[in-house]
Amino acid sequence: MNSLMPTPPEEAMTFLDPFGFGRAAFDYWRDAVERSVLYMDVMRERGNQYLEHIEKSKPNVLGFEAEVVMDGRTLPRPVNYELMRILPPANVELDLQSRPFVVVDPRAGHGPGIGGFKPDSEIGVALRAGHPCYFIGFLPYPEAGQTVEDVVEAEIAFLRRVIDLHPEAAEKPMVVGNCQAGWQIMMAASLEPDLFGPILIAGAPLSYWAGERGKAPMRYTGGMSGGSWMTALASDIGSGLFDGAMLVQNFEKLNPANTWWGKQYQLFANVDTEADRYLNFERWWGGHVVLGGEEIQYIVDNLFIGNRLSTAQLVTSDGRRIDLRNVRSPVVVFCSQGDDITPPPQALGWVRDLYEDVDDIIASNQTIVYCVHDTTGHLGIFVSGSVSRKEHTEFTANIDYIDVLPPGLYETTVTSAAERSDAELIERDYLLEFKPRSIEGMNRDVILHMEEDDTRFATVARISEINLGLYRLFVQPWVRGVMTPEASRLIRRMHPIRLGYKLLSDRNPLSVPLPVLADWVRQDRHPVGEDNIFRTFEGIASDQLTRGLDAWRELRDNATEQLFLQIYGQPLLQAMVGLGGDAHAHRRRPGSEPEHRRFIEHRRDELRHHVAEGGSHEAVMRSVIHVLGGAPTTDERNFKRLRASRAELEPGRNLADFKQLVRDQFFILKLDREAALAAIPELLSGEKADAIRGHLEHIDHVLAASGGLSEQASKRYEHIRQLFAQAQERVEPADQRQAIAELHADVESGARAETMARGEVEKLLGDKPAAKPKPVAKQAESKPKPVAKQAEPKPKQAEPKQVEPKQAEPKQAEPKQAESKQVEPKQAEPKQAEAKQAEAKQAESKPKPKATRKPRKR
Repeated sequence: MNSLMPTPPEEAMTFLDPFGFGRAAFDYWRDAVERSVLYMDVMRERGNQYLEHIEKSKPNVLGFEAEVVMDGRTLPRPVNYELMRILPPANVELDLQSRPFVVVDPRAGHGPGIGGFKPDSEIGVALRAGHPCYFIGFLPYPEAGQTVEDVVEAEIAFLRRVIDLHPEAAEKPMVVGNCQAGWQIMMAASLEPDLFGPILIAGAPLSYWAGERGKAPMRYTGGMSGGSWMTALASDIGSGLFDGAMLVQNFEKLNPANTWWGKQYQLFANVDTEADRYLNFERWWGGHVVLGGEEIQYIVDNLFIGNRLSTAQLVTSDGRRIDLRNVRSPVVVFCSQGDDITPPPQALGWVRDLYEDVDDIIASNQTIVYCVHDTTGHLGIFVSGSVSRKEHTEFTANIDYIDVLPPGLYETTVTSAAERSDAELIERDYLLEFKPRSIEGMNRDVILHMEEDDTRFATVARISEINLGLYRLFVQPWVRGVMTPEASRLIRRMHPIRLGYKLLSDRNPLSVPLPVLADWVRQDRHPVGEDNIFRTFEGIASDQLTRGLDAWRELRDNATEQLFLQIYGQPLLQAMVGLGGDAHAHRRRPGSEPEHRRFIEHRRDELRHHVAEGGSHEAVMRSVIHVLGGAPTTDERNFKRLRASRAELEPGRNLADFKQLVRDQFFILKLDREAALAAIPELLSGEKADAIRGHLEHIDHVLAASGGLSEQASKRYEHIRQLFAQAQERVEPADQRQAIAELHADVESGARAETMARGEVEKLLGDKPAAKPKPVAKQAESKPKPVAKQAEPKPKQAEPKQVEPKQAEPKQAEPKQAESKQVEPKQAEPKQAEAKQAEAKQAESKPKPKATRKPRKR
């Protein structure tokens, strides 16, 4: 390479350029030429990789070995999906009793495999946690007549197969749906709720009308194109197939600065280190697939423009209503403020559309958890390694805790353990915390809903139906008449995105010298450092170009938004399509069905009869839920302590039983808190005093896991302690504790001989009967015989005046009880023992006023 670019002698450069600018310019020029050659060679490799990928019958970017378990093409309603079992790496050991982990890949124009693209991915995280993993991918071309309903039914069949393959797993599979797969999974879970464990939907647009002004420009696309007639046109041009490259092109238009410059410049500026990462990503990004015309039309009409999934208006071909309120599994919604494809309002708007308030969520027995990332983009939600190591790792590690969360709406945050004051109580690098939220608060902070926009989008839906009908009547017959499958394939191959890959490949004769030149450069590379002034100017110029493209994008998006709002906000246009021009909400909230209301009333009546039914397990769980309900946040530490303790006490209780216990006690507290709390002493009526103290210790242990309690939670816990003290009072009354204290006083004053005193104390405090009844023994036998441990309660577990004998008689019991240890012969001196024996003999001949007065006192 140096022979092609000779370097001037060092002495000549110093003489001609004393300030070094000429030398810096030459070094930069040589480096820029070398980088250009290497960049073009990487683009050539990208083209070859693209051609190799699309020519495979089953292209996939999955980074793990897998085997096909079930082929969707063999189902009664065949689809181009398949269920694969992930084979764990050699250094990973699976726990077959753990719940299976199923990842469903998005089919939105790209090829399958993004969920397991690299080790730090959703599948990689689950494998390291010991979960058996499965992957639902797809093939490049759909089956003839394939519909969205067929795909949903296939995913239900796949999930049944996974459950059959793991009969030893006590819990239902966790299912992860990325982007487009998210709403498919939610549709399947609403039809077959009993098959699903916790559901994680990442970057899934379930409420397409939602969005914040000034953001989410994609939601205006349907209105600005006049509705879904263009989707039908694209499918007709493809002879019934819709080219996924068109969807990819729409995504790339959202950020022209990154598409046209930033991504490519990042490779050019760091071509020595970025080539592998760039090629790996392009292998998935450029693996365009094809969708069926019926599928994409259903998606655009019902979800993107009609917004029918979010309002429970979808009905299957066999008459079943797709209502997301039927989902019984906990739903975790993961979204990001930096996502311009599926912003947080579109990921969470369905909650506001379906529920009036949190009480509606609780009445439907649903648990909804959402997490909003600050910066990552759409692909980063399920591709970024940092997100996988943080958010996805925490979701997977705490999925059992999420599964037993009481019904309601929660916001979760992931915080670094190093940044917290209670870092010593945290086991991992991050902590997942849950905060109860209201729909009003979520709407104010995240969804930012505007009622007047609903009328505009409803107008778009009406106009879309009109335009689609006109297209099918006047244009579609002509387009279908002239298009042939061969012409459709040629048009797909000539798509600009596809051509960009093909023209820079070995099939282009002009690329023949590129690999040779690239080898020369790599053998004698001369990179320049960041301190080179011309390299600095290059970075400044790149930043300016990026800012210019961003400014143009903002201008374009703002103009599109204003045009949309002005056109579809016209009262005349709204009246012409039958909306009356008023501003009432057309995003109708579905009403509660009579059957559902009757079910809720029946459930309430059932719970009212169970308020005072149960035992210590119900009392402990009810107490913990009540105390934590007064805390502003909770996290997995309380759950882990509670479940670990419960596993020790009841090894046979599985997570499903534990979940049912939690939910029943939560609903009982929600139904009638005062009655539920008042029943706690009755629930503990069958327990002994030491067992009651043990349960209170158990609650202490659980609550201490997350550090100090808030002021409100502390007040609630104080109330719980009083209730447990009442339960203890029933089995260990105060007069019994008083008798124990007085007996200690008699013994310490020398009223009894050492041997007799020790025997009587053991008889009163223990379970062994005395060999010969004594007068004092008869008086003691008339009272209940407590267990020895009951006479020494711990101050943490009950009120001092009710439980602690030492605290009940501070002036008499404590000092005298301490002196009683001197009665033991090992602890007393020989002379003291003889003196006490003499005093004991004298005491036997004298009357004992305390002993005779005690029965009358009782």
